[in-house]
Amino acid sequence: MRETGRRGKYLLLRFDHGTLIIHLGMSGHLRVLPSDAAPRKHDHFDLIIGAQVLRLNDPRRFGAVLWHPAEDGAIEEHALLRTLGVEPLEDGFTGELLYRRTRNRSQDIKQVLLAGNIVVGVGNIYASESLFRAGINPRTQAGRIGQARYRKLAQAIREVLAEAIEQGGSTLRDFIAVNGQSGYFQQSYFVYDRSGKECRVCAAPVRQIRQGQRSTFYCVNCQR
Repeated sequence: MRETGRRGKYLLLRFDHGTLIIHLGMSGHLRVLPSDAAPRKHDHFDLIIGAQVLRLNDPRRFGAVLWHPAEDGAIEEHALLRTLGVEPLEDGFTGELLYRRTRNRSQDIKQVLLAGNIVVGVGNIYASESLFRAGINPRTQAGRIGQARYRKLAQAIREVLAEAIEQGGSTLRDFIAVNGQSGYFQQSYFVYDRSGKECRVCAAPVRQIRQGQRSTFYCVNCQR
């Protein structure tokens, strides 16, 4: 293996003759084990590396392992990767980019963030939290948001993701961090999963709605 990388939710293990693409799905995880370690329930894939094995455990089977041979071209042009948006913690992600890419877009801004073709890595939790910090109602049409508000949203997304990384992520029922410990960013939520509770800023009750089969949480006073 020459190097490792990531694009959106896809892990990239690069070799001279191609790239292994791994998606962990909703609850998959990788472990490095001795090569003779007995498989456990829901272990589905082994990559043998000398005396060790990189093993994928995926209880829900929503993950994927794909091989992209070098002769098929640059990995960035793979069908799963070529339409992905920018990485939110890299320099290319700005409010100006969000503004340009959303002109004439009638979808709700929350759905645009989740789509992944403008920016990747902003999942359901972090979209709700970022929109709250930026003061933007999640049902607002993306094309009706101005450049100044998009600058504020881009900054909020960067801050929320950076804080979540520092706090080990958001621990759900079957979350496993790389160090085996639970994340605790959920203790800092302003709106997510707080339906009916008081907004931490204005004390109004947090509301919950459904957008694209996903739950959205927001404050009607703080988000316009």
